[in-house]
Amino acid sequence: MMPADMTNPEIAELAEKLRAKGEPFAIATVIRTLGATAAKPGAKALIDAQGEILQGWIGGGCVRGAIAKATKRALADGTPQLISLHPQDLLDEKGIAPGDDVEGVQFARNGCPSKGSMDIFVELVLPLPELVIYGDAPVAQSLARLSSQFQWAVLSGPATAPSPQRTASAGRMIVVATQGKNDLASLKAALALPSAFVAFVGSRRKFAALSEKLLADGLAQSVLDRVQAPAGLAIGAVTPDEIALSILAQLTQERRRDQRGPHSESKGNFS
Repeated sequence: MMPADMTNPEIAELAEKLRAKGEPFAIATVIRTLGATAAKPGAKALIDAQGEILQGWIGGGCVRGAIAKATKRALADGTPQLISLHPQDLLDEKGIAPGDDVEGVQFARNGCPSKGSMDIFVELVLPLPELVIYGDAPVAQSLARLSSQFQWAVLSGPATAPSPQRTASAGRMIVVATQGKNDLASLKAALALPSAFVAFVGSRRKFAALSEKLLADGLAQSVLDRVQAPAGLAIGAVTPDEIALSILAQLTQERRRDQRGPHSESKGNFS
């Protein structure tokens, strides 16, 4: 459940609609105030990716500019933001300029006549990444069951069309687990979808044979080179559940690749 669910039903309702559409947004919460401020601790607002407040209230125009910048920065960096707004004279007293980042706190100027101070936490709510699974073989079924427990929006292809809002490749990964049933058509359909990652459940020899047919059908070699075949990390998997686990581990590795520190590779930890 999201932080606004318990306190503001209007924000919660809008948040669910945005999540269903696959749209990112942020929840801003006032966590501390000093002096005279219009908004008090606990006040919340839902902000879209452009920095516009769609629901809720956390203060007037003198606050909205800082929140808009913080939301855009949070979306760009993929991290929540802690904003501390103060009147200019208090910033001068602290020796801090608007825009300074001090130990993870982003400072901003509060231009309101009341000259109060407030701390606001901006929390990201990002759409779940899509996992499109082709096939209904045991591996496909196991992968769908496992993935839904790890915050993936699982879809079956081609019977269920991917979300039309996800036109960019960053939010979608595809696994072709047809295992002998419509392999060629499913692989061709999967490669026609924008995606960040495509994997094929099958041997290298089988994928090579399918690739020859796809090349003869006019598909570019560069497109086929994107496919990870066989799918999954090499963990010695044998059963369908084990193979699904190895694929999920690989998907998690790809999903978190840009979110981990520079020294996190090859440590066997995919949390």
